[in-house]
Amino acid sequence: MKKGFLLLLTFLMSLTLGAQNSIRYVTANLNMRTAPNTKSYIITQIPKGTPIAIEEDCDCAWIPVSYNGYIGYVSTKYLSKHKHSYHSTRPLSKIRYYTNSRGHRVQSPTRYTSAPAGATALCNDGTYSFSQSRRGTCSHHGGVAQWLR
Repeated sequence: MKKGFLLLLTFLMSLTLGAQNSIRYVTANLNMRTAPNTKSYIITQIPKGTPIAIEEDCDCAWIPVSYNGYIGYVSTKYLSKHKHSYHSTRPLSKIRYYTNSRGHRVQSPTRYTSAPAGATALCNDGTYSFSQSRRGTCSHHGGVAQWLR
């Protein structure tokens, strides 16, 4: 009885230790694809800094992952075992504005180091949109990769 209990305890501990090693952090805005290559269709984009679970640790170039209800492949060269600190959200391109159909002044899609306050969507080209309606959001930026709110 004790031997069986110890065997079960050892097994459960090994699962727990394995699970700790199965989280990876995205080091750049990362495209999730339908197949393990750069020519396949982009399903969505995983934002930089996002933790994702992987099934097994391997020296593979591509691995299957699940993110935000999607299942696809990502390149392992953009995954890290360590969470990086992205100190501040700052624009990586010039901030511009446009007037929307309701007459409101809205910030144009802009590249940032991480999701800025007020952003409503992440576009497929890596810019963050501040659109006040869903219609036409990211239309000149490859479409919406992910809605933020």
